[in-house]
Amino acid sequence: MKMQQLYSVTRKAIDEYQMIEEGDKIAVGISGGKDSLTLLYALHGLMRFYPKHFTIQAITVDLGFENLNLEPIKALCQELQVPYTIVETQIGKIVFEERKESNPCSLCAKMRKGALNEAIKKSGCNKVAYAHHKDDVVETMLMSLIYEGRFHSFSPKTYLDRMDLTVIRPLLYAEEADVIGFQHKYQLPVAKSPCPADGHTKRQYTKELLQQLNRENPGVKERMFSAIINGNLEGWPQRIPHFR
Repeated sequence: MKMQQLYSVTRKAIDEYQMIEEGDKIAVGISGGKDSLTLLYALHGLMRFYPKHFTIQAITVDLGFENLNLEPIKALCQELQVPYTIVETQIGKIVFEERKESNPCSLCAKMRKGALNEAIKKSGCNKVAYAHHKDDVVETMLMSLIYEGRFHSFSPKTYLDRMDLTVIRPLLYAEEADVIGFQHKYQLPVAKSPCPADGHTKRQYTKELLQQLNRENPGVKERMFSAIINGNLEGWPQRIPHFR
């Protein structure tokens, strides 16, 4: 995926779900992975020509694991002239050493979001952008069906009234394969996750299951995605299709 394609697919999601308003201050959650760095590039580029003026800053919640090198990401943010904040925590130690959680992902995600939201509010931002893409949307729906017995996936835009904060997901229409292509084409400084649970989660199982389903039934992922965005799911905002 080239830069112009990234801008196009990101703008489609932003326009159809009215994700950005004039004067928004948007925090970009940076995990260090390919998805969040791709989102950083997308919003940085759109800032220059999107009709509604907005600003961005990048925030990383450091879980306290060793061997996480954020220096290349610092350098990238300096190059793009995007303010970058690293929130130091001991979440990894609490989850894996003190609590010894058998299902660490749930507690870790809750604590990480709490730390991120607190940093966002301190920074004066009114929105946070997460880097979930099309594959994430479908995988979340599959996980919800398999483990919860309901047809559900996260919304493209969600207002958190307790935090007075809006979550947006501008990569909604981006394919993971295209994000991987963008990563390689532009040599993104990806920081590999040092989390012990990385690659051994229910989400990883669901990701591999979806890949298998799509191999055996070509186009099934796209049909599932269409079912989600056309399914009038609870909590989803109205979609206004843009035809260009």
